[in-house]
Amino acid sequence: MSTHQIHVFISHSWAYSGHYATLSNWIFEQTWRVGQASLDLRNFSVPSSDPILNANTDKALREAIHRQICRSHVIVIPTGMYTHYSKWIGKEIDGAGIYGKPILAVDLRGAQRTASVVGQAASKCVAWNSKSVVGGIWDLYYR
Repeated sequence: MSTHQIHVFISHSWAYSGHYATLSNWIFEQTWRVGQASLDLRNFSVPSSDPILNANTDKALREAIHRQICRSHVIVIPTGMYTHYSKWIGKEIDGAGIYGKPILAVDLRGAQRTASVVGQAASKCVAWNSKSVVGGIWDLYYR
């Protein structure tokens, strides 16, 4: 039996922190196994204790986000209309591209429209449920 430590960055908007809380609970607060492998999923998201609110410029914000992304294995971005308006999302997608990190798009339950910027950048898209999300993380990590 092997254990795989996987660093996960979850994109979020503080205005929509409920989505982040749900994803975080699914990913980090449960025990996950895939076949004989045990998953040790680690949270590399921007922490609520240090939300990068002190970034005075776009460059400082980008660098702070990229510091988290470069240490992550998989970037998880929930889709939804707010992603069209978030200045963070573009920086996160850009960082994933620069550092070669796969993006897992998670379709929010009941979403009528998916943010095309996330869908176009995603390596994989999954449904809004814990098994789909963790399975998608494993698939992208294990590739």
